[in-house]
Amino acid sequence: MTKQLIFLIVFVGLLGVSSLFIWPSTPTSSDPIPVQSQSVPHQIIPKQVSKLQDTPTVSAKNIFILDRNSKVVLFEKDADSEIYPASTTKMMTAIVAYEHFPLDQIITVQKAYPEGSNIHLQPGETMTVADLLYALLVQSANDAAEIIADAYPGGKVAFVAAMNSKAQKINLFHTNFLNPTGLDQDGHFSSASDLARIADHLLQTPYLAKAVATENAVVASTSSAGFHSLSNVNRLLGSVSGVLGVKTGFTDKAGEALVTLVNRDGHEVIISLLGSTDRFTDTKKIIDWVYSSFTWQ
Repeated sequence: MTKQLIFLIVFVGLLGVSSLFIWPSTPTSSDPIPVQSQSVPHQIIPKQVSKLQDTPTVSAKNIFILDRNSKVVLFEKDADSEIYPASTTKMMTAIVAYEHFPLDQIITVQKAYPEGSNIHLQPGETMTVADLLYALLVQSANDAAEIIADAYPGGKVAFVAAMNSKAQKINLFHTNFLNPTGLDQDGHFSSASDLARIADHLLQTPYLAKAVATENAVVASTSSAGFHSLSNVNRLLGSVSGVLGVKTGFTDKAGEALVTLVNRDGHEVIISLLGSTDRFTDTKKIIDWVYSSFTWQ
């Protein structure tokens, strides 16, 4: 056998062996880019037991019910209408404050804010951001909201701009804020659907989730009394099984508002209702309807 023939046989053999290996290659513009398959976690989806079971009769004009795990909308009624949100606004106030300020930062009260619900903070008092957030979310204190906003770089105007920027980032299409408290103001609005999504975002922060579920608390300051007692105005906390917050609201133009997190048997539902004349009774009826009308599979 000639040397040339032996060399040819060996070369062909090496080519065959090389085909057993996978060699990396750089895809060209015409080459498909390989996509690695990923396992999708099993998701429990709510399914209505019977569509014949009507929703309860309630006074609320705007309703949005969201299964928190799957993000399936269980029910909605005029949920995108842009209306006064009252103190449910303070959910976004808390989100922006938590993301900007350290919890242990001390803020000095510059002036009194007596309008609406408040804990009567006086000029010269100091309080940590942590305690101001509890005053904001537990007792819905307008003065706590205003004090936080004033302490933001650029003041209240910049703080409200940050609230609206955050609303855009989490894809809220029916919300515009003009103040941090929720007091009625033309051009200050949100919707039942957007407020449910704000609540869902807030609840991702354990500190805020704990605050909205708190019935009573005491926060310290440098006032003569040395502390302020807080009491949550949400009457469903501690009285209706599974209720874990989130935020109440009321003004003359908004009527009664309530955004609620409920967890029964591990199934979390957010109920957002606006324009109610009896928010607690309405919400309790809706809670009973949801957990009797849906099963999670």
